[in-house]
Amino acid sequence: MLPRRQFLRDGGLAAAALLAGGRLAGEAPASAQTSLAAKEQVEVLPVEDLMREHGVLRRTLLVFDRARLLLTGQQPLPPDVIKKAAGIIDTFIQQYHEQLEEKHVFPMTRKLPALAELTNTLQQQHDAGRKLIDWVGKNSSADDLKKAEVRQKLVDYLAAFERMYRPHAAQEDTVLFPAFHEMLSPREYEKLGDEFEGQETKALGEGGFEKYVARVAQLEKELGIADLAQFTPKLS
Repeated sequence: MLPRRQFLRDGGLAAAALLAGGRLAGEAPASAQTSLAAKEQVEVLPVEDLMREHGVLRRTLLVFDRARLLLTGQQPLPPDVIKKAAGIIDTFIQQYHEQLEEKHVFPMTRKLPALAELTNTLQQQHDAGRKLIDWVGKNSSADDLKKAEVRQKLVDYLAAFERMYRPHAAQEDTVLFPAFHEMLSPREYEKLGDEFEGQETKALGEGGFEKYVARVAQLEKELGIADLAQFTPKLS
């Protein structure tokens, strides 16, 4: 199988040739030709990759938030919804996404005096997050939720994880990742994108990102928070 970037580059050339033939045959308007050719050449670059993975994190935090509110209100939860959400964080964020950060991003940003302390704090938060999620994953079965002390600890741990990771991801997106991008040459940046792609396939299988987006979406449906319109405030 061709690397994604090579496929996209070759695909763009093939699309351009195909569309050129279409123009001669009168098969496609100019606007459609331009749109298709551009679409075939889109690449997912390293920082964009990391940021969209933060989107999966943020959506899982919304699942945690809703589950925590139900626990606090002594309301029933869909079976294993917390355990499934913790599994997404464990596999997609901690075993894959954070490993990319710790292998490729942190060693470089730690060399910058202005970012060394931030980088060390982010690493400490990764370590703390793994302990929180490990406990949540092991103590969120249906039987566990029948115990008042476990429910309360789940509420506390979910709140702690959310409280830490919202600013964590925001600092990475707005401070760390842009600085990291600036430290790489265009050639290094493209090469890293290919490496990220290979790591994603190795860790998550083909279409790993899309699979985990779908898993989060299913949990949102189970908790009744899938409809984005419900979050729009009704203003008088």
